Parts: sequence; structure tokens; C-alpha cells
Amino acid sequence: MSMVKDVDARGMQHCETTALGVLLRREGLGVSEPMLFGLGSGLSFIYWDTKAMGFPFLGGRVKPFELTRNLANVLGLELVVAETTSPRKAWQNVTAPLDAGRPVGLQLDSYHLDYFTTKVHFGGHVVAMYGYDDQSAYLVDTAPQGGAVTTSLEALARARAERGPMTARHRSFTITAPGSLPPLQDRIVPAIKTCADAFLHPPIANLGYRGIEKAAQLVPRWLQRSDNPREDLPRAAVLMERAGTGGALFRNLYRDFLAECAQLIDSKHLRTGHSLYGEAAGLWSQVAALVATAGDSGETTHLVQAGSLLHELSRIEGEAMQALSRL
Repeated sequence: MSMVKDVDARGMQHCETTALGVLLRREGLGVSEPMLFGLGSGLSFIYWDTKAMGFPFLGGRVKPFELTRNLANVLGLELVVAETTSPRKAWQNVTAPLDAGRPVGLQLDSYHLDYFTTKVHFGGHVVAMYGYDDQSAYLVDTAPQGGAVTTSLEALARARAERGPMTARHRSFTITAPGSLPPLQDRIVPAIKTCADAFLHPPIANLGYRGIEKAAQLVPRWLQRSDNPREDLPRAAVLMERAGTGGALFRNLYRDFLAECAQLIDSKHLRTGHSLYGEAAGLWSQVAALVATAGDSGETTHLVQAGSLLHELSRIEGEAMQALSRL
């Protein structure tokens, strides 16, 4: 048995920020979840649909692990990442730091984890691991998934070996903090501007504010797009509102990040962005509720209303990011 001592095994709202919180607290850095998300320029939007997919996917954040890389760059952290196609080597990559007293982050497919409540393949899930014995791995996942949890070593191996969309090759990582961190105030503005620039100038039309506008046009047709709307639409709503997004497709987290920033930096542009993201968060929750109701009722009117709100959201978030880009 190997167990890292004095781990603060606290689950938060989102998987990647939960894992980062565990690793950083072990390094003596207590940073709030919204601040981790914002400093990692985590907010984004994608409308993703292909012929191979059973139903479209709405994403509200940057692609898996990009947030971790961004945060490491912003705070000057030493991020050591290991990937391999060998399950044996992958296990060694985890046990070596654990045996040395250091928790490890893992990217894997949540479908295989014993404790996971929603059995859907998601290869971009991230957990922190702080111990193991002959049968079990000791993990920290989001608060909705139980916080400090265990899964069998066999299930963990399957989750790490899974291939498909958003998966990585047995990815594991550790973080080491420098002796002294730069003041957060100095890092906030560049992180916000990086996020705003990507959101306002997406390379393709299904990303950023243009992606929200695309969703506004396509969501009203979702009843026709689905073979099983009673399952697909409520599931889409859950993914937007409750499945590790912090609510409102990550807009709650970014709103709270901007509120923390406004206490550190006096800027009308920051206050404008915070106000607009507060408005956007409420509207995203309404969109999720309308999508769920449409799935339950089979009535298109709810999706038409959701499309109207999404059109408004594209405008609001575009305005918010324009203000934030002027910081």
C-alpha cells in the first residue's frame, strides 16, 4: 500500500480544476476553483456534430488538458507529463511519484470508473490519484461524483487504456510549484485577454461566439436530429448544467473568476465583463431547462425559445469578451 500523506482530498465542481486543486494544495498553493479556471483561460464554446455521432455535443471549455498547460505557463509551474502506449509503463509512471509522496493527475475515460454515476464515454476526464493498494486506487474526483473515491485497479487500467475522442495515451502528470509565485494580479490580465482573443477570433464557425450563434440556428431542429429525444435532450441538458461544468456550461465559474478579479483590479472593462457573464450564466441555465423540457414533451416550441436565448447569448458573450479584450 502506498498513500500520499496530508492530501486535501476535496472535490470541486469541474474535474480538471478539482485535480489541479489537489496537486497545487499539496504544493502549498490554495487557489479557488474559479481562479484556477480563469487563470487557465478555460472558457470557450464548441458546437460539435458529425455523422458518426448519435447526437451533437455542446462544450463550454477549452479542450482537455489545455487548461492545465495554460495554468502551468501562467504561474510558472513545472508540469511533467508522461504518456505511453504500454500499460505496464503507464502504471510505473503513476506509482513512482506516489511512492515518493507526490499526488498524480490522470486523464482517462470516466465510463470505466466504478463509482461514476453517469455511464457515458468521456475520454477527457481528469482525476487526482493519491494512493493505491493491492485492489484499489484512491482518487479525488468532483464533489458531485463523491470527492475522495476509490475504484478497482482493473477499472482504472481500462479507463486509462480507452481510445476514442478526447482520450490521451495513459496520460499522467505532476506539478511542482516554484519557491515564490508571481502576484496573481500580474497574471490575471494576460489570461483574460488570451481567453477573449480565442473566443472572439475562432478559426472555424462552430467555436467561440460564432459557435453559440451556430447553436442558436441548429438547436431548434434537435427533435428531428435525434433518434431518441427523450434520452438525448435531457442528457444534453444535464451535461450543460450539472455534469462537472460548475453550472451554466462553465459560465458560473467564469463569472465568479471575474468577480474575484474585480476585487484585485479596478477596471470598468472587468466590471462590464463580470456583469455580462452574470447575465449569460442565468440564460444558459434557462437554455438547459428548455432543452430538457423539449425532450420530455416532444414540443419544438421549447427548442425555438432556446434558440432565441442562444442568439442573445452569442451577442452578450461577444460584448463581454470585447470589453475584457480592452483590459
